[in-house]
Amino acid sequence: MILTFVFGLNYNEFMDLAINKFATSGYEIISKYQAGLVLTGGEVKSTRNNGLSLRQSYVGVDNTAKPEFYLMKAKISPYKFAGSQPNYNPERPRQLLLQKNEKRALLGKLEQKGLTIIPIRVYNNRNFIKVEIALARGKKLYEKKADLKKKAVEKEIRARMKYQ
Repeated sequence: MILTFVFGLNYNEFMDLAINKFATSGYEIISKYQAGLVLTGGEVKSTRNNGLSLRQSYVGVDNTAKPEFYLMKAKISPYKFAGSQPNYNPERPRQLLLQKNEKRALLGKLEQKGLTIIPIRVYNNRNFIKVEIALARGKKLYEKKADLKKKAVEKEIRARMKYQ
């Protein structure tokens, strides 16, 4: 039974299932895209029960005549009520569903040096499981240090403003 509604939308419609915390600290996000994720039944249930980990995951491209994008190294633990699954691979590549124009745009931008595609988060969109992927550029060490310093200064400013 769902009792909470916010502006006519179900509260559980856009629930985050997994977040890649390293994505924002290690990469500069250029643009974001929403992609569908092809999963089996047990994987869907396990994902909804927080059985998905995006640590060390990335988006791979099978660049053939029809290019396909895959979520690589994302670990989905086996669903414990599914029974025995003898050949289950928790880190198998999972196909991402993108529109044709988005695929072309991403492939064109990937040709530039230093750009990559990373998963940012996995979430429920009504009854579908979606992945938010981003075209990103890896940060250098000095950029990461500057960001940490900036965050520390902002935190100190907020703390001082709180007591005034």
